[in-house]
Amino acid sequence: MSSVFVLLSAVQVGAQMVPSSFEQIDYLVTFGTESHTAWGDDDNSQVFFFVIPSSFTKPIYIRVFDPSTGSNIDERNGEWNTRTNFSVYSGAGTHSEPDSRKTDPVGNYRSGHLLASKTFSNEPKYDNRWYSFGPFNPQEGEKSEEVNGHVFKIIAEGLLGDDGNLYKYFLSTQPDVNREVEGANAFTYEYSFRLPEAIHSVAHLYPFIDKDMISLTQHNFDFDKEGTVLLYSVTKNRHKAEVSGNNTWGTSKHYIEEGERNTSMDLQIVKNKTSRNDMVCFLTNQYAEAVAFFSSPIGGPPKFKYKVNVKYKTESAK
Repeated sequence: MSSVFVLLSAVQVGAQMVPSSFEQIDYLVTFGTESHTAWGDDDNSQVFFFVIPSSFTKPIYIRVFDPSTGSNIDERNGEWNTRTNFSVYSGAGTHSEPDSRKTDPVGNYRSGHLLASKTFSNEPKYDNRWYSFGPFNPQEGEKSEEVNGHVFKIIAEGLLGDDGNLYKYFLSTQPDVNREVEGANAFTYEYSFRLPEAIHSVAHLYPFIDKDMISLTQHNFDFDKEGTVLLYSVTKNRHKAEVSGNNTWGTSKHYIEEGERNTSMDLQIVKNKTSRNDMVCFLTNQYAEAVAFFSSPIGGPPKFKYKVNVKYKTESAK
């Protein structure tokens, strides 16, 4: 397992809302299977993982905001006809299974023990409201020595229909109100989300660059060329990446410098239009393995280290 998970145990993080305040993204999005990919969802499925510290022993809840379709935040395509299934997994294989870390829903990506599952359709009683899965015992999560914690997985899967379901998650200690789990974090290997609508708005995604990474390739889908994609790190400042058009992928390879290893990178998506736009992003390393985005950046958002070269003029000895 990547060295990123070793660092997690040593860094106090708090990513309870997904998307988090760090990311400046309004909602996650998953479309029904009858939708066209040009709406901004390439595979109608999204997987997120929650890490709970081993020291935390109280019951937890995974809460979903607006899990049904039909509200004012969802993406309508004709009549509301989309069904979305949310399912929660724990135990052996939840994250360690290789298929669970792929960017496409293939193979045994539903690995682990199914704890809860519910399918939502056009149900006004869930509009702009929270639905809670749980309570769950944190010890039920897949034990990871590297993180000194337990991992849970939630999968949102678009079923019938062609609408877009927009939603959020919150990892909570309470079923009816959002209360943070101290030291927890969340991550995903492929991010499907609604961009902020305001012009010049900036969405942030935070991959962690481990000690063995030589290069990363960024992939973004259906950005409609509405702005720019930029990479920031401790050594990169406004490093441009390829952007995608309508229903296409934008892909570019970027080499990792020594100073970037064991730090977070900030992938920024900057809009130059006012519009509703859904898109997908993922990263791969030099082995074509997916790289995790963390809701709370490990070590905090990166700060570019300016290099100042000062040359002093030495007065010659008289």
